[in-house]
Amino acid sequence: MQTPTRASAPQVEIGWAEGPPSPTLPPKEQSPNSSGHNQLRDERFPLSRPFVPVCNFTMREDCPRGPACPDVHFVRALRPHTEVSLGDCSYLNTCHRMSTCRYVHWILEDPAACSAPVPVARTPSLAAPDTAATKALPPQWVNADLRDFDVTTLGKFDVLVADPPWAIHQELPYGTLTDDEMMRMPVGAMQDEGGLLFLWVTGRAMELGRECLKAWGYERIDELVWVKTNQLQGLIRTGRTGHWLNHSKEHCLVAVRRSATSPDSPPRLRSWFNRGLDTQVLLAEVRETSRKPDELYDMIERILGGQAQGRKVELFGRKHNLRHGWWTLGNQLGERDQVFEPEIVANLARRCGVSYRPA
Repeated sequence: MQTPTRASAPQVEIGWAEGPPSPTLPPKEQSPNSSGHNQLRDERFPLSRPFVPVCNFTMREDCPRGPACPDVHFVRALRPHTEVSLGDCSYLNTCHRMSTCRYVHWILEDPAACSAPVPVARTPSLAAPDTAATKALPPQWVNADLRDFDVTTLGKFDVLVADPPWAIHQELPYGTLTDDEMMRMPVGAMQDEGGLLFLWVTGRAMELGRECLKAWGYERIDELVWVKTNQLQGLIRTGRTGHWLNHSKEHCLVAVRRSATSPDSPPRLRSWFNRGLDTQVLLAEVRETSRKPDELYDMIERILGGQAQGRKVELFGRKHNLRHGWWTLGNQLGERDQVFEPEIVANLARRCGVSYRPA
């Protein structure tokens, strides 16, 4: 372990750990049937945490099964200014006026109210379980403005995720980039042919996003839709975005990197691409402004064959995006970078003029 010292650049923590190869999932056509394929998928890519559904009756006192119901229940968060007759707040737990809002809000009930056993995460039944999740490198990140950062110092990545700050006609709690700045982003320099890009786009940027893909050297191959749910797992009916209709979904373009030498040729997908594992619809709860569902990361890791497999990076990320096995780049990550790959540490040292000494 070495500790970088420099006067003006952020510090970089370094280290190294290698994870063993994770088991890969056979192509769907090699499985005897779809149910067998799904069973094998569940065994090799088990849930990292148990899934517990929300009870359709919301409150345990309205649930016919009462204390025996193992599902999640909520209780009303009644405050002195709450007027129950007004009904639920449209924004529920994302309300910006929680301390004064007169509508009803909800909180999770005390787990002690449930007499049913708490579900536990399943473990793989294979003789050689996938240990990639425990061997992935800790989160790595570099705090930088991507408009002037030399992305080539970080090497090539198998998967990119980008949630750009598109310029929209709405006041946002963060800076945005112009359309020209987005088109000039050196995204294509971060991947070789066959690399995957997951690009989140807003309503106004639907067409701009496709133009950016062409400018960066990508071909769109699919599209994901995030259907937003609220705290009580109902569909969002009162969104904070949308000029003509309330927006209750977001789109993510999926693209593959074309060949830099033969840009007119169809791109070739990598051998590690596990097809047919997931659908193109994500159903997930809304959280902080601009925060996207964690289910996307799980999907990408299944495509790659495990959390420790492949090099993955998120562009325009923030602290809540930090994740084991992933890189994060953005200008809201704090003054201290964290890097574990020795080759990248050396590249950053040359770029930033960092001097190293033994810890």
